[in-house]
Amino acid sequence: MILLRDLGFSRNGDALVTGASLQLHPGWKIGLTGANGCGKSSFLGLLRGELHADRGDLERPPNWVLAHVAQDTPALPDAALDFVLDGDIELRQIERDLVAAEEHHDDHHAGEQIGLLHSRLSEIDGYAAPARAAALMHGLGFSNEDFQRPVAEFSGGWRVRLNLARALMCRSDLLLLDEPTNHLDLDAIIWLEEWLNSYPGTLILISHDRDFLDDVCSHILAIEAGKMQLFTGNYSACERTRAERLANDMALAAKQKREAAHLQSYIDRFRAKASKARQAQSRIKMLEKMGDIVAAHIDTPFSFSFPEPNATSDPLLVVDDAKVGYDKTAPIFDRLKFTLRPDSRIGLLGRNGAGKSTLMKLLSGALQPLAGGREEGRNLKLGYFAQHQLEQLRPAESPLWHMIKLEPRTREQDLRNYLGGFDFRGSMVDAPCGRFSGGEKTRLALALMIRTAPNLLLLDEPTNHLDLEMREALTIALQETEAGMVLVSHDRHLLRATCDELWLVADGKVTPFDGDLDDYAEWLNQSRAAEKSAGRGKSAQRQESVVEAARKKPDAASEKSALALRRPLLKESEKLELQIGGWQKELKLLEARLTDPSLYAAANTQLLDELTRQQSTLARNIETAESRWLEINELLEHDQES
Repeated sequence: MILLRDLGFSRNGDALVTGASLQLHPGWKIGLTGANGCGKSSFLGLLRGELHADRGDLERPPNWVLAHVAQDTPALPDAALDFVLDGDIELRQIERDLVAAEEHHDDHHAGEQIGLLHSRLSEIDGYAAPARAAALMHGLGFSNEDFQRPVAEFSGGWRVRLNLARALMCRSDLLLLDEPTNHLDLDAIIWLEEWLNSYPGTLILISHDRDFLDDVCSHILAIEAGKMQLFTGNYSACERTRAERLANDMALAAKQKREAAHLQSYIDRFRAKASKARQAQSRIKMLEKMGDIVAAHIDTPFSFSFPEPNATSDPLLVVDDAKVGYDKTAPIFDRLKFTLRPDSRIGLLGRNGAGKSTLMKLLSGALQPLAGGREEGRNLKLGYFAQHQLEQLRPAESPLWHMIKLEPRTREQDLRNYLGGFDFRGSMVDAPCGRFSGGEKTRLALALMIRTAPNLLLLDEPTNHLDLEMREALTIALQETEAGMVLVSHDRHLLRATCDELWLVADGKVTPFDGDLDDYAEWLNQSRAAEKSAGRGKSAQRQESVVEAARKKPDAASEKSALALRRPLLKESEKLELQIGGWQKELKLLEARLTDPSLYAAANTQLLDELTRQQSTLARNIETAESRWLEINELLEHDQES
């Protein structure tokens, strides 16, 4: 077991936890929760031996094999499949020992050694290791064609997935995962849940995805106010226990009753107008559970809501017979047709690369249709949130400065009060936001967007970097706003609680999805099964084609023509891969430089602005190039299949 005795630890001189004493037993799946900066990642660092306790003891069995996800992946020439297989250290050592022993196969001792090594290889199921590694990579979204690609060719997000696959490949006793869902889409998250539920070892997991915590964890270890408290059960069970404890405080209990009554009136209004569609009924059930959730977060530091839109239009936005895509490539969508109204509350589902972000760019006006129409309502006021919004923050300026720029005539105290609802209080209100964490920057970008009182919200992964408390506050605020909404998120709790309709983006189409998120998980399973079946069918067809090719001479002219069409795309793909790799290295060096506190001094304002502009340009270049690379490879795959 893992034993904590009067444990205390700090980071950069700031005390994080004091006096923690508890036991974590083998086989437990533990969710580690708490606000950003409370010490969750530092606790994992202690377990890995990278940090040292200030006081007390942290003990774990010395013979346990520990696995964790590496933070960085160098630009290695190794094939992706080999990189993942390297996660099983014993397997690789046996393979090296076998090569060495077989060089001396005539030696009697070497022959005996070879036998023992093959016996151990069989015990650890080493002969099936490549198949296990391939299954891990498939589950995390990689294709067969990716297996032999060098690690260096993958973008940052896909390298994170490779690191995760490598950690899962390790036959570990203790698995440490820090926000494993951050770079995954909903399909890969559902697969990872299933894998972790069958994992036999001890798991300690940091996540701000409440559904993921609920589906995976048997215990919750919460860090709050410098203390560690262990709860039995999943995150929802922890919330119920916490709500009961908070209710003992009379002031908080009164606030709980007010919030519960307010929520119930909202549920009653929604039920009265909800359709009988499966997703609407699923949302009613979700809302009915919100009573416990609100009660457990009654002491949240966040308190905000969306202002009523000043005016609205019906419809807000009409897309009519639109062809959508990028110049010089096949369109991603053709004959796209739908209407967004003030009461539209839509969640977009679909795999990575299906076109969800492209669709959001079309809705925002950042991408114009190649043909057809996109017509805005007369009073349309968009509120668009995507990760690139963080790049538009001025790093040398404070949250208050950003608010004053937005509303120069509003009283400063009113702006300070508003920012306080997003937990920007005290010195943080006047601090340069360049020093902020990803979660703090996301909160500030959301605060600025919400203040504009939009009547149509376009939210592309708004919960990335946000902790559980802020996610819950955002969920409540989105439930109550009168604005229309289109949401892309891998946070299933947010989707369930705020969306009345689900639309599926797949195969170049956008269609209403007749079901809820559980049905979507089933749809994914069926799709995977169909793909496997099709893969087996293609294998048989390839064998038949070999026989056919022996009888029939290939049409050299048609082959030459096909190659001529593919060659420019292949060259462009290779060029983009080199550019992306170079830009990523440059961006990493630039971000390291931006952590220097001296840059934020008044004398360095010009240099800081220049470095920030370079950072934004590089990030945009990488995003554009990766989108183009995906488009090209989808075209090449489609061409191969046809």
